[in-house]
Amino acid sequence: MPRIAPSSPLIRWIVAMLAALGPMAGQSSEPVIAIHGGAGTILRENMTPALEAEYHAALGSALEAGYGRLARGEPALDAITAAITLLEDSPLFNAGRGAVYTWEGSHELDASIMDGATGRAGAVGGVRGVRNPIVLARRVMDASPHVFLAGPGAEDFAREQDIVFAPDAWFHTDRRREQWQALRKRNQAASGPMLIGTVGAVALDTAGNLAAGTSTGGMTGKRWGRLGDSPVIGAGTWARNDGCAVSATGHGEYFIRLGIAHEICARVRIGGESVEAAASGVIHGALEETGGTGGVIVLDPDGRVAMPFNTQGMYRGVMRAAGEARTAIYAEP
Repeated sequence: MPRIAPSSPLIRWIVAMLAALGPMAGQSSEPVIAIHGGAGTILRENMTPALEAEYHAALGSALEAGYGRLARGEPALDAITAAITLLEDSPLFNAGRGAVYTWEGSHELDASIMDGATGRAGAVGGVRGVRNPIVLARRVMDASPHVFLAGPGAEDFAREQDIVFAPDAWFHTDRRREQWQALRKRNQAASGPMLIGTVGAVALDTAGNLAAGTSTGGMTGKRWGRLGDSPVIGAGTWARNDGCAVSATGHGEYFIRLGIAHEICARVRIGGESVEAAASGVIHGALEETGGTGGVIVLDPDGRVAMPFNTQGMYRGVMRAAGEARTAIYAEP
């Protein structure tokens, strides 16, 4: 009988099909959740010990909220929704409560979510007043015939679905307002990436299903209804059980042009690469080559996690059954 090479297309196809089927009857996966709170110019010299502790605490709380759902046997979708909701409610991150200001002085929020088991997805862009955009994106996926809703129409749908809204004061933070005022003074709107950031999560549940979600306030000083990659399925968010789950953060225009999230999973699913090789290859390859900055969190069906970024830091963390929540901020030495 002829020998089949381990890297042959047939072997890769068999592995992909087994991954798509998930665990065999009677078996369960070890749950894993990974999160990020944005990548960018994050330097130790700009961080006080107290502020650094706040970031670690916020990341840890989000991990525990998401992992708690997984430990109870709940779906990966519920875990990432719970984790991202906490990050959106924190004034530390550029999403929800801590969202940056648009050029006009408002907050326009974006989010997306994807189910690796079914391929279903939901996204919202440019919404105002929605306290937790990830919850609205989830509702678009679960309760509408569409994938992507934007602007006033998405807000109308949110009201029909009894989604919680918050007053403008909820989204205000002194730090974001000062950043916006400085940008306005320099008249640098839309001239380049200024104070970008995102939050996101990927999870693997006990049934072997993956999910991913991303939420952001976008780019400081954005105009004309600008949307980045966070609400774009395939650019900022992607999940397939036979590949991987991805949530991205960075300069969205580059992530959209390159289809970063989908590209990474295609390398895993079709090319047979590990999540570490695929993610690092895209972030330190195509993204850097085109002048883009940012990072991703990636999770595969076996619970392997990759978190590459090409900036000075990325708020990130992971939690699994084998240990406690692990969080990090800066690039490893």
